[in-house]
Amino acid sequence: MVRRHGSPLLVLDTARVRDQLHLLQRELPAAHVHFATKALPHPAVVRTIAETGASFEVASRGEIALLRDAGVDVGRTLHTHPIRSRADIADAYCSGIRRFVVDNPGELWKLAVLPRDIDVLVRLSFPNPAARCDLSTKFGATEVQAAALVEQAIGLGVSVAGFSFHVGSQTTTVAPFERAIRRTTSLMSELEVRTGARFSVLDLGGGFPIGYDEAVPDLAVLGAGIRTAIAAGGRNDTVLLEPGRFVTATAMTLVSRVIGSSDRVDGRWHYLDDGLYGSYSNVLTEGVHPLVFAASELTGSAVPDAARERATLAGPTCDSVDVIARGIELPALDEGDLLVSPMMGAYTSVTASGFNGLEPTPIHVIDAGPLRF
Repeated sequence: MVRRHGSPLLVLDTARVRDQLHLLQRELPAAHVHFATKALPHPAVVRTIAETGASFEVASRGEIALLRDAGVDVGRTLHTHPIRSRADIADAYCSGIRRFVVDNPGELWKLAVLPRDIDVLVRLSFPNPAARCDLSTKFGATEVQAAALVEQAIGLGVSVAGFSFHVGSQTTTVAPFERAIRRTTSLMSELEVRTGARFSVLDLGGGFPIGYDEAVPDLAVLGAGIRTAIAAGGRNDTVLLEPGRFVTATAMTLVSRVIGSSDRVDGRWHYLDDGLYGSYSNVLTEGVHPLVFAASELTGSAVPDAARERATLAGPTCDSVDVIARGIELPALDEGDLLVSPMMGAYTSVTASGFNGLEPTPIHVIDAGPLRF
């Protein structure tokens, strides 16, 4: 494959996207999946997800355009960015989106000028410092603020369909989900009594973990805890999910090449044709460290211990920050040797930059095809 397409190369297997969606649907069968488009906004991913009957969540005009160009029914899409320009709101509405997320009075005022065929979800803040990325610091309302937003919406004539939250990226225990569900369903029931409003939607966000260089709980464990917590709330809400990383991380593999090596004071260094400003960008943004293997290790060839070394892997740019991994044990490598990183399908190519004038790593799409280097 690399002989044909060159390196670096990202290989996207859409069958794995389907597999992950089916896993979610098996463990949380009553939930409606809205894929977080930002994780891997690729037309092949969009088409695959649409074919399964799942929908999408978006946060920008560009993501809406991607869905529209792929023939997706944008009317089923959630717009989850709590802060939008008025122009973005108008564009989303004209594209067919009718459900928006809010977390503050100013955004509610912006939405109040739209026709009354829209509704909103109020986003709650549940800080989770243990998450890889705590998503309740920049966005989300406290329960007191959320109650005030509901009352404001009633006064403005804006329908509140329900509530949403996000317990944080790579949440590895069920407790944050359970706590957020318990507090949200309690708030919903309390506000229904206090205001006379009726809510019908509980949006659990994402955060389902993927194991890169660490063990994570099986989705069955998280799913059981989530189902129990929802049942304990005693409600009959429509449950939504916004998974991103969980759906696409395993679907893409990076193949890169050693373009040079050097013996430095701290040991052997190998310089690759992809790095932190490219497909390994999630190392910078969230501290996610994908595994790296020499291609020779994956072909079944035994490598004697004496032929292995600890090395530092660096990217191709002139920036000294561009270091992918330090002290990683690999077979001795030479210029031209290939390396492979699995689980590169989430927040990789999408957050890459053009620093140093480097071209984005191309993506080659397969469907459960064999990966030959």
